[in-house]
Amino acid sequence: MSSITALGLAAACCTTACFVPQVIKTWRTRSTGDISSVMFVVMIFGILLWLIYAVLRSDLPLFAANAVTLFLAGTILVLKLRHG
Repeated sequence: MSSITALGLAAACCTTACFVPQVIKTWRTRSTGDISSVMFVVMIFGILLWLIYAVLRSDLPLFAANAVTLFLAGTILVLKLRHG
């Protein structure tokens, strides 16, 4: 693995992991009143575009980070729609 790929994977872990506490808190409390639905819809659209870009560039770190982030952001949006 090249140092550039390792750097990308480290960055991916950091930016993706930041969603985990929010997912856990939202899952446990079912409280979504302060979460913006519009922001999460736009974010998910942006993440989908990043996924397409990563596939076209064959960029594993970018793809992995955005696939996991899409799952986490999607979970928050589903909880928002269900409990919001």
